[in-house]
Amino acid sequence: MRKLFGSLTRDMGIDLGTANTVVFVKGKGIVLQEPSVVAVDQMTGEIIAVGQEAKQMVGRTPGNIRAVRPLKDGVIADFDITQAMLKYFIQKAAASRRFLHPQVLIAVPSGVTGVEERAVKDAAVQAGAREALVIEEPMAAAIGAGLPVNEPTGNMIVDIGGGTCEVAIISLDGIVTAKSVRVAGDEMDEAIANHIKRTYNMMIGERTAESIKITIGSAYPPDHEESIDVRGRDLVTGLPKTLKVNATEIQRSLSETVNTIVETIKATLEKSPPELAADIMDRGIVMTGGGSLLRNFDRLVSSETGMPVHQADEPLLTVVRGNGIVLEDPHHLEALRRRNRR
Repeated sequence: MRKLFGSLTRDMGIDLGTANTVVFVKGKGIVLQEPSVVAVDQMTGEIIAVGQEAKQMVGRTPGNIRAVRPLKDGVIADFDITQAMLKYFIQKAAASRRFLHPQVLIAVPSGVTGVEERAVKDAAVQAGAREALVIEEPMAAAIGAGLPVNEPTGNMIVDIGGGTCEVAIISLDGIVTAKSVRVAGDEMDEAIANHIKRTYNMMIGERTAESIKITIGSAYPPDHEESIDVRGRDLVTGLPKTLKVNATEIQRSLSETVNTIVETIKATLEKSPPELAADIMDRGIVMTGGGSLLRNFDRLVSSETGMPVHQADEPLLTVVRGNGIVLEDPHHLEALRRRNRR
């Protein structure tokens, strides 16, 4: 009966990120990639929009509509809105099969507490999942990046998302040592916004800060100077204002956040058994996640650790690809079920 039911439904792997949610459907591949944003009418509690449509509303809504990100630092900050968002994404991904309840595999930060993990599972079940399993983000990222996680060799993964940075050393299908810090892409955006506010007395929104980071942001002092026009609100006059910022000042504003991530990588390496550290020296460090796309981040990590650093292909999709591989491999899936029962 379970086999028949499983053949009728579409099991899903979800990378439920602070900034973006990506959904993999078994047998179909990646079917959805949208911002983890929900627009809510504060007077009625009604969900106005979810995903890309809701992100367009950030900083542009009337007083009664609030565009919120229900996950903060990789975990659920608003349970009800997260549940509504998950339900929307699950139904959208299921399409014509929405009447069936899929098995859902969700990636969570390695540093989550038992309560936070339970909240993720409960949100998925209440959103329509038949069964909810969780997998540690660094493990999913390592599998998705094609690392030989089942072999007795050291594999190091650095997954930098919107809310968390996950650093782990993996061997024989297990995490040997890991460190999770709630410092990542969001903190980079915040650092840029604070720099503009302190230096120029101008307020910018999170979307503008993110755009600056993507366009001229760098983890390493830039090789050649670039600049960009930035629009915001003058804090003195209250009027709209445009100014020009350069890549060097943005790099300096990002240095504290970037250095925190680099120190986390070093701390994880220091806890690594010598044999695995030697493997990593040969194989290198693999970086995934949207935050790893910051220009010259791999160069900085290599300079600070003395190890080769590789960027995964399509780093935004690495975790969800790992989820998909686990869903399609019975041995991986059964091992994960056992871990979830503990």
